[in-house]
Amino acid sequence: MSVLTIKDVSRYFGTVQALKHVSLEIRENEFFALLGPSGCGKTTLLRILAGFEEPDSGSVTLGGEDLVSIPAHKRPVNLMFQSYALFPHMSVEKNVAYGLEREGRPKDEIRDRVAEVLATTGIAQTARRKPSQLSGGQRQRVALARAIVKRPKLLLLDEPLSALDRKVREEMQLELKRLQHEVGITFVVVTHDQEEAMSMADRIAVMQLGEVEQIDAPVALYERPKSLFVARFIGSNDIFKGRATTSGVDVPGVGELPATHPGVEPGSEAWLAIRPEHVEVVEADAAVLQGEVLDTQFYGGVSTVAVSVTGYEHPVLVTQQGATRAERETQVGLTWDPDRAVVLTE
Repeated sequence: MSVLTIKDVSRYFGTVQALKHVSLEIRENEFFALLGPSGCGKTTLLRILAGFEEPDSGSVTLGGEDLVSIPAHKRPVNLMFQSYALFPHMSVEKNVAYGLEREGRPKDEIRDRVAEVLATTGIAQTARRKPSQLSGGQRQRVALARAIVKRPKLLLLDEPLSALDRKVREEMQLELKRLQHEVGITFVVVTHDQEEAMSMADRIAVMQLGEVEQIDAPVALYERPKSLFVARFIGSNDIFKGRATTSGVDVPGVGELPATHPGVEPGSEAWLAIRPEHVEVVEADAAVLQGEVLDTQFYGGVSTVAVSVTGYEHPVLVTQQGATRAERETQVGLTWDPDRAVVLTE
């Protein structure tokens, strides 16, 4: 069931169109990510949902109610800022209670709800501390507790983990996902970090230049990108440009490379994308491609092999679990399952 419906939304800033007829539906209790590079329109869309911007055209409904007509401070929507925006002179519990106090809630209700949300976010022991006495991860939890204590229908998160170091960021990715399931609120997160989106979101909308390129679950997005931009933006891909054939893509100077691609017109311009982990190093006589090993790298239990292929300007990358047996300046063959390759027309 969809809780948030965005239909044909456009937004201009002068002559620049930041959003171009964006339409998407976000489901109830879903963890949804808006992912894309800087300038793609994701933050503008988030600001429209929060009530800080108005669309020039299109509609936004939350639970069937027109969201655009509701003032920002009256919307059942909360925004967790990238900077956390905590009051430095207030204690943790006072920061969390602030929104409820502004609403004029009874003191007993405020006390109970603050205690509950501090326990849920794992920071009950910090209730009397000031923000300056907290770690980055603890401040992030305070901001999250303040955002969910009002029990909004929709929680917006703007680059929520960008200020944290890598180890804390990885811990908070798991924690945000746990909390989202526990509190039962629809989360919409804006991020440029594909790892962050892929690890937390149920579905992801990849955006570019004000448009939605693809909406999918993380695995489908990774395995079956629907555009050249998505193939290049999400993870790593070996990409070959040529002309579609009945059984693959014919790449000038390289030859025909195998792929399964229903619906692509033979003879049309096409790109074949194959993930490095789906490329295998084999004997040269059993290979799709042949080349020379340029370099090998080993990190975190995974080896990356870069292979120079005659007629192709970029090294072909291969990733393997564990240490590779490939050696620099040796001739190798490369192959892959055609079903693993994706053929794109744009």
